[in-house]
Amino acid sequence: MLNDDQVKHVAKLARIDLKDSEVKKFGKQLSDVLDYMDILKEVDTENVELTNQVTGLNNVMRKDEVDSSKASREELLDCSELPKDSKQIRVLPTIK
Repeated sequence: MLNDDQVKHVAKLARIDLKDSEVKKFGKQLSDVLDYMDILKEVDTENVELTNQVTGLNNVMRKDEVDSSKASREELLDCSELPKDSKQIRVLPTIK
């Protein structure tokens, strides 16, 4: 079982602010998880093949190409109801 200082240290590393009342509650839960990890360490995995991908799927990548058959800039600007200025859509400032 982890002591209160160890639980507070783990919480600090995880950037979790725990109240004193939560330290006991989560300390018990964390100890249970660590005890379960000890059980898993006992499993014999000597002849088990490493698995890093179980679906057999591969990433499907396409070549990045410019398609000039799409709408022009002016057509796209005309579709917007927002105010326009110098062939650009005017938006509210994000930093004041």
